[in-house]
Amino acid sequence: MNLSPNLSAQTQIRKADHIRICLDADVQFGSTTNGLERYRFTHCCLPELDRSEIDLTTTFLGKCLGAPLLISSMTGGTEAAKEINFRLAQVAQHYKIAMGVGSQRVLVEKPEVAETFAVRSLAPDILLFANLGAVQLNYDYGLDECQRVVDLLKADALILHLNPLQECIQPKGDTNFRSLLDKIARLCSELPVPVIAKEVGNGISASMAQKLIAAGVAAIDVAGAGGTSWAKVESERAENPQQRRLGMTFADWGLPTAECITSIRAMTADFPLIASGGLRHGLDVAKAIALGADMAGIAWPFLQAAAESEAAVYALAEVLIAEMTTVLFCTGNSTLAQMKAASALQRIE
Repeated sequence: MNLSPNLSAQTQIRKADHIRICLDADVQFGSTTNGLERYRFTHCCLPELDRSEIDLTTTFLGKCLGAPLLISSMTGGTEAAKEINFRLAQVAQHYKIAMGVGSQRVLVEKPEVAETFAVRSLAPDILLFANLGAVQLNYDYGLDECQRVVDLLKADALILHLNPLQECIQPKGDTNFRSLLDKIARLCSELPVPVIAKEVGNGISASMAQKLIAAGVAAIDVAGAGGTSWAKVESERAENPQQRRLGMTFADWGLPTAECITSIRAMTADFPLIASGGLRHGLDVAKAIALGADMAGIAWPFLQAAAESEAAVYALAEVLIAEMTTVLFCTGNSTLAQMKAASALQRIE
């Protein structure tokens, strides 16, 4: 693949912009929430449990995790991103939780930034996800590029992220999504690691999940509305008034995370499902799991912590695990499976 130096530089600048904007600007959803606030656990005043024996372990795509938690895909490709990724990886290894890296398109275009993604040596045991935009399959990417990012990361699976709204607003966005499903299906049959389909904050409906499952994806990350609005992020990067207006018009566009989980679970009872999109604490994680997700992804709080210090990332992971443990204890459940079976989560009318 022949890429101009100018194109790879633009991608790298975009990466730096995204980190800066997410940390410094108000780019969270406004009126649209993740929907989890509409649910409440039934409190158990006599758990008949020893809190120290509560077990948060689970498996996902055949790998054991210390907790059902994913540090969601965020960044890579710059020196600041390298420090963030390294801090996140060390914490993921310590707690045996999953991690994804940001889009590795910049790595394909500029191989010398590989070190900014190279977290496997720091986290040899974790469930680790490579990441590329699905739309790149319509822009000269194929099996070779996908295999390359998986191999360089030594990843357990490849995330293909779906971001049509972001591409519409992003300066010089890639908006040819025609016939992508067939290309995703072909990639799923040829790539030797599992492929995960993930939105970037606008949600995956049950009908789209059904098509993606039929295409052969091994898991789905709903990445619903309610967290970071990538329409707002790209509005901050706008090069003209139209792009800025588009970003603000669609700032709250999407399907809330809770709605995505419940609608997909109504269609399929056991397909591997990740819930992300506006999850901010362990109570959100527990609600997502109780609604039917197998693992929950958190991005923005981890980005904030990692930009501060490694100690802040450890502190965040510790409190998330404490919050999840408290939910199980105060609902009288010693494992995640028991919590799911107990139906202790009620919708508030």
